[in-house]
Amino acid sequence: MSDNTISDNTIVVGIDGSESADRAVVWAAQTAASRSRPLRIVTAVELPTHLKDDQIAESRAIAGSRLAAAETLAREVVTEPPISVTTDAPEGNAIDVLIAESANAAMIVVGESGLGDTVSGMLGSVANALCAHANSPVAVVRGRSIDGRPPMLGPVVVGIDGSEANQPAVATAFEEASQRGNPLVAVHVWSDVSLTQLPAVPDQWEDIASAEEAVLAECLAGWQEKYPDVEVRRVVAQDRPVRVIAQLSEQASLIVVGNRGRGGFKGMLLGSTSYALVHTADCPVLVVRR
Repeated sequence: MSDNTISDNTIVVGIDGSESADRAVVWAAQTAASRSRPLRIVTAVELPTHLKDDQIAESRAIAGSRLAAAETLAREVVTEPPISVTTDAPEGNAIDVLIAESANAAMIVVGESGLGDTVSGMLGSVANALCAHANSPVAVVRGRSIDGRPPMLGPVVVGIDGSEANQPAVATAFEEASQRGNPLVAVHVWSDVSLTQLPAVPDQWEDIASAEEAVLAECLAGWQEKYPDVEVRRVVAQDRPVRVIAQLSEQASLIVVGNRGRGGFKGMLLGSTSYALVHTADCPVLVVRR
């Protein structure tokens, strides 16, 4: 079914017929069902001006076949209750199409590769661009599979740096944990240098750690009151943020990070920690823009 409308509670998944896109469809369908939200499946159709009519028709036919297969997959994944699924094949390149979709979507979902990308083992250019420029949260479905599907069990892990820019990620992480019925692991890393680079002041480390634990507690206080159903585990570590969160991702169902922040989470359009995790995490990663 084709529909050009989109509401602000819609979960949008971008596809291209790849295996990576299929995994994104499965994750998006499960997520939409758990929230009673509509699912919109989109594939971009690039039509250069030099194409002939028969080539244009073929491109549109291929897009239609992809959408039909993805819709069938989504409905197979979620049978009860049935979810609302719409499909569309807007003209344009994948990045522009999905950024436009993000203006009204609740979330954009993509696979870690595919959508025109050919470099194996690296984050696709579409996913990378969306994490930096989309107007909604972006889920990059990557990492391990359980019976061929992304993991849905396991804690939600959120990186917390104590900055105002990080608050949307914290809010999203609590909501995700509550909706999934999963515990939340709140991670605060107080040093973004290797241990060998730290000055030899072990007598001060305990005081620093206590201060950083207080920072984390302050960041969580209001949210734990708002979501009393969410079991929260706190992790304060002296290490690199990427290393700590990547290790936790091996048992997690979702990593939530802000697109920028301070300290270990600082960056420009896409922070260094967020960028690294969408390349290396062993589970889906949700990037939340401030």
